[in-house]
Amino acid sequence: MRLLVKQVTGRVAGDLIIPSSKYHAHRALILAALAPGLSRIAGLSDAGHVRHTIAALRALGTEITTEGDVFLVRGGQLRPSRREIWVGSSGTTLYFLTGLASLASAPVLITGQKYLQRRPITPLLAALSDLGVQLSSPTGAPPVQVRPSRPSGGRVTIAGTLSQWISGLLLLAPFATGPSVIEVEGPLNERGYIDLTIAMMARFGLHVAVSPDGLRYEIEPGQQAVPASITLPPDIGAAAFGLAAAALHPADVRLVGLTASSSAQVDHPEAALLDILARMGLSVSAEAGSGFVRVRHDGIRLAPVEVNCSSVPDMLPVLSVLASAASGTSVLSDVAHVRLKESDRVSAMMQINRMGGHAELAGDRLLVTGTGVLHGADLSSYNDHRVLMALAIAGSRAEGETRLTYPNAYRISYPRFLQEMNAIGIEMAVSRADR
Repeated sequence: MRLLVKQVTGRVAGDLIIPSSKYHAHRALILAALAPGLSRIAGLSDAGHVRHTIAALRALGTEITTEGDVFLVRGGQLRPSRREIWVGSSGTTLYFLTGLASLASAPVLITGQKYLQRRPITPLLAALSDLGVQLSSPTGAPPVQVRPSRPSGGRVTIAGTLSQWISGLLLLAPFATGPSVIEVEGPLNERGYIDLTIAMMARFGLHVAVSPDGLRYEIEPGQQAVPASITLPPDIGAAAFGLAAAALHPADVRLVGLTASSSAQVDHPEAALLDILARMGLSVSAEAGSGFVRVRHDGIRLAPVEVNCSSVPDMLPVLSVLASAASGTSVLSDVAHVRLKESDRVSAMMQINRMGGHAELAGDRLLVTGTGVLHGADLSSYNDHRVLMALAIAGSRAEGETRLTYPNAYRISYPRFLQEMNAIGIEMAVSRADR
């Protein structure tokens, strides 16, 4: 099977419906499961990884139902209905629930798809053990056996490589029997995602003291989560692909659900993308009446940009595609940890060279120089949703046809991606025939 993408030769136009933020959804659902009583989370997310979190929480005994576009979560004691807790392909679900499973009333085995065994988890397991979690993992990767025992707290250190490690510790620490101190070693990446975790914890009555540099966290023991009502904001990570399409072609595109044109206007860890796009020359405005963002132009020349990816690692794939059309060389720096995601996204995006682009790795920087029209090619998505969608957008400006493996990977985060792109005039479809 392949995702087939045709070159766009005219204007892209129409409405894109932006889904709710999966980052907020993961955190809100998990915290609601820990809060005795009923929480309401408005803005349903049907992202594949969020569905994995919901399935895992239900297996841990949490009642989650829907009412219109609202999740109703009845939280409290985690009482597993099965021994194995399946997290599917979701690294976020794995990192967040491994420690929290120690609060359950019975032992569980945290497991998931085979590729998760290649995801880095040893540092998190060591830190959880230092907090007093009773767990075992012969390979340092899933499956992980977790035994019921409230953590004792203590002082732990962990590398700042992945924010999900730190968030996993922060979510657990308030329930420890003693105070906890979490110290970050080395450079801290993805701080925005950690700040989101702390802010969402506060909405559920859990508190963390943070040092100004984000390298030290102090958490008092014996805290109790309380129910909350949360409205999920739009997902900038999903909107990124519609914005990129509208930047690469003459456009008249409205992004339904997105009302922010700058990072100051939206609560999302990837909101900096809006400012980056403005620096590249993409002008967006709020539509009168609806307030939704609209992109309208007859063609623009994108400017090259320098971006430190330590804060927006998941934006590297789409930024690589935008940079391939810019008038100069863009520098995407601090990319080492981006290679630890669902795939080595840096290497994956260098496939732009197979389309006639120009990307090169220089130490911890990805340099992408803009070129003329690309040409279609056979490419691999590495079963990585962001790589698939980014290369599909690149294919929309490539002569001929671009063909991508693992064509359904987009369902992990943006289930309506194909439908939305076709709606604005980017022809793409899944073919069952290898060509």
